[in-house]
Amino acid sequence: MDTTAPEADSIPEAGTTPGADLADPAFWRLPDHARAAAFAELRRLPAPARFGDAPGFHALVRHADVVEASRNPAVFLSGPGVTTPEPARWVRLLFGDSMVNLDDPRHAQLRRIVSRAFTPRLIARVEDDIRRVATDLVDRVERERPEDFVNAVAAELPFQVICNMMGIPEEPRRAVLDQVDHASEHTGVQRPLRQRIRMPGRGLRALARMQGMVADLGRERRRRPTDDLISALVTADVDGRRLTGRELGAFFSLLLVAGVETTRNALAHGLHLLSTHPEQRALLLGDLDGHLGGAVDEIVRHSTPIIQFRRTLAVDHRLGGPDGPLLRAGEKAVLYYGSANRDESVFTDPEAFDITRSPNPHLGFGGGGPHYCLGAHLARQEMKVLYRELFTRLPGARSTGGPEFVPSSFDHRIRSLRFTF
Repeated sequence: MDTTAPEADSIPEAGTTPGADLADPAFWRLPDHARAAAFAELRRLPAPARFGDAPGFHALVRHADVVEASRNPAVFLSGPGVTTPEPARWVRLLFGDSMVNLDDPRHAQLRRIVSRAFTPRLIARVEDDIRRVATDLVDRVERERPEDFVNAVAAELPFQVICNMMGIPEEPRRAVLDQVDHASEHTGVQRPLRQRIRMPGRGLRALARMQGMVADLGRERRRRPTDDLISALVTADVDGRRLTGRELGAFFSLLLVAGVETTRNALAHGLHLLSTHPEQRALLLGDLDGHLGGAVDEIVRHSTPIIQFRRTLAVDHRLGGPDGPLLRAGEKAVLYYGSANRDESVFTDPEAFDITRSPNPHLGFGGGGPHYCLGAHLARQEMKVLYRELFTRLPGARSTGGPEFVPSSFDHRIRSLRFTF
């Protein structure tokens, strides 16, 4: 670390990069290829560009910079909040802290409790459940011939798997899915003033209903444990600690929003990528066993379901070593995973979709460190099982038009995707 003043021109000022202002909502309404070109230009700069009104933020767009920030949690803090805007203090006090917004030692303590709950028996049962849900969904596609892949398949698989894993009863599930959508639909989305005033209340009510329901279930499972994740979380004893009702609610909300949203989008992106790259599709269908794992990782790299998370500098820090650009304590840094996954210094022909890409050190599940995605294994399993079931039974399954995107600076969200088979 170095607290000497940086050279005057060591960090470009916001607006010095033609055609790219990451703080402008209009940027996130541009087509994917235009945003990719802008990020490629940002990666060529000698130091991270700064955007936004003072104090603004540093945009970390290179693979090495995102990895460095991810693996230095004592310097790059999550605690103030990783999303934009940061969650209000009263909201965090009322609903509890999501693990993504915590630093050690609290983050490590909660992660140990959660990790302890994922026993080999639970994991084996979840993997069996993924296969059953995927089979049921493809049965329904054959029978009902739905037109929207997102609603019929991509959203249903992770939602049903997570609800089954947590032990959520069947009756409230439709209401829970609606509440997930309300709680997350405007993250990273610019909207009119009238909606900005109205929608936070709607999202908070949805969050309160979800957390109230799971807190009730948690109390019931403490009295009468069953073979589900809620029971494991409220009875796990790690260093004399188990999840409280509020912590359980915060974890459930994170699992639903993160687990459903990201896997849903990855599945939809994957079907469209395979539909628009027939040579890759033929390669996959010609050897599912040989290529499915690589296809899943390349889909995650190419689509990068989570675009960015934010960190706050705990101390002055020179990025990349003693001669690197200086980031000041208290400043914000935004980690752009999608840009890192297109870094030309790491990925050959990064814009190409190549299911045989190896190695593939993508950052679609984070850049490592303590906040690496807990659900990475689950997401990979869900994608592999669903694609295997779909393409084995319906090899003609394909998108029939472009995705309908939701403009967002936070996640690469697909609202709908028409398909046939």
